[in-house]
Amino acid sequence: MAITQFGDFVRILRIKNHEKMGDMALKLKVKVPFLSAVENGKKNVPEDWFEKISTLYNLDLSGKSELEKAIAASKTQVKCDLTNSDLKQRQAALAFARSFKDMDEDTAKRIISILEGDN
Repeated sequence: MAITQFGDFVRILRIKNHEKMGDMALKLKVKVPFLSAVENGKKNVPEDWFEKISTLYNLDLSGKSELEKAIAASKTQVKCDLTNSDLKQRQAALAFARSFKDMDEDTAKRIISILEGDN
């Protein structure tokens, strides 16, 4: 089973604090299987966990930055709100979603460059 960057981060955090997964789950007010699913990338990291973990484990700026990066790198799903989108924006979003799993690295880099304005 693949561990996400978030999973690595919280496992190290638990070791440093002499905790087991059950201890952390209790602090986060979730069940152990849910925490495990998040660590293994089967579920996204809940949005409020950045603040909870930062506070519960008294993370310094470096720790918070590392946690933020780990959460971002561990996302398994992204939702896109198309509520106020026009037809072309919807078509672009759907075309991207359809072709995403077959996209090569060069295409991904070109799209990122376009979206970031690095023509």
